[in-house]
Amino acid sequence: MHARNRFRDGYDFARLTAAHPPLAPFVLKSPRNESTIDFADPAAVLALNQALLKDAYGLQWSLPAGALCPPVPGRSDYLHHLADLLSGGDDTAIPRGPEVAILDIGSGANCIYPLVGASEYGWRFVATEIDQAAHRWARQVVRINLPVAKLIEHRHQPDPRSCFAHVTTPGERFAASMCNPPFHASAEEAATGNARKRRNLQLGPDAAALNFGGGAGELWCEGGEVGFIERMIAESATRPSLCFWFTTLVSKSANLPRLRRALARVDASHVLTIDMAQGQKQSRILAWTFMQA
Repeated sequence: MHARNRFRDGYDFARLTAAHPPLAPFVLKSPRNESTIDFADPAAVLALNQALLKDAYGLQWSLPAGALCPPVPGRSDYLHHLADLLSGGDDTAIPRGPEVAILDIGSGANCIYPLVGASEYGWRFVATEIDQAAHRWARQVVRINLPVAKLIEHRHQPDPRSCFAHVTTPGERFAASMCNPPFHASAEEAATGNARKRRNLQLGPDAAALNFGGGAGELWCEGGEVGFIERMIAESATRPSLCFWFTTLVSKSANLPRLRRALARVDASHVLTIDMAQGQKQSRILAWTFMQA
């Protein structure tokens, strides 16, 4: 986990329950007598996220039933690595303030990247989303967080196959784009993955279906993760100056060779893979540019 991540040393549950008392009923003792929560319980995960965002960033945050509930430490890690990318790896040169514009592709109802990025770095965000209900919810959540509300603009994406068209204008420029693409190619594939997770967690048949929630557009899309990112790569080549860095999470390392071939076909001038780890979960950021990096 990134050294600047506020959560890299674990959770201080005493402070978290003070910041967010509704978390207290979900805190329990592990077999090692350490405070924790049941991460298979969606209500507990939601309460933990609310406490983390309140304690670390002063954010008021909520989700509609069934929406994707993101792991806050992992999402924060992406933002810190993006800051490193924009600074060339120099902590003293990290750009801050609203002159740094970031495009979030598929913000979801959680709108986590804009909220945390605006709070942590003062960046200005354009948050796009295809689902109208999620789009409206995100706008309401941002609206109540007055210190960052003016830094976050919401735009509805009418075309589920587009990333940049319809939500950006020809003259716009962003320091970077970021995205957490859908993992699966269908609802059936998502259900299979969820069943595997339930077996790994040793959950019974009456346990909640998805501890992190999510639905169409969040967990699955045409072509799954690799298809989504291939479309993003192809579209980025038609707008090479839109973003200095185009970036996305890639959950499956096996997809990287195919995605690198797609980037070679569009003559990206520089391609980076940035590894991330949160506990046993491994992920990575794929970044590319058509500029001279």
